[in-house]
Amino acid sequence: MTILKTYARLWADDLDQALPLLEELTGEQPHLRMAFQEIALAAIGDFLVVAGPAEERARYSHASATVVVDDLEALQATLKSAGATITTPTTGGPTGRFLYARHAGGAEIEYVEWTPDLVRRIIGS
Repeated sequence: MTILKTYARLWADDLDQALPLLEELTGEQPHLRMAFQEIALAAIGDFLVVAGPAEERARYSHASATVVVDDLEALQATLKSAGATITTPTTGGPTGRFLYARHAGGAEIEYVEWTPDLVRRIIGS
């Protein structure tokens, strides 16, 4: 199992208002932008902006980061052997599959296995 990318999560009321400063700071344009349920998401540099009403964002605020991995099954074995607890089982989403896990030390992380097309487009071969 390999970590392909790690995103720090940023919380915003409005995605379009949050992005210009991040574009200036990173020198990049968002490489991923989508809606998921009632929130809007954009990945830019090493940031994942989660935007929308505060009550909707709160549904995802328990995770401190989003980590993209190449193999969710292998990750689960590693998490289990380290005493982590899967708090949201593997679920399909617009970018592939994801799960949430609480590490033995208390940190909770969203782990994502992107579709092969996204890995090629964003990470490379």
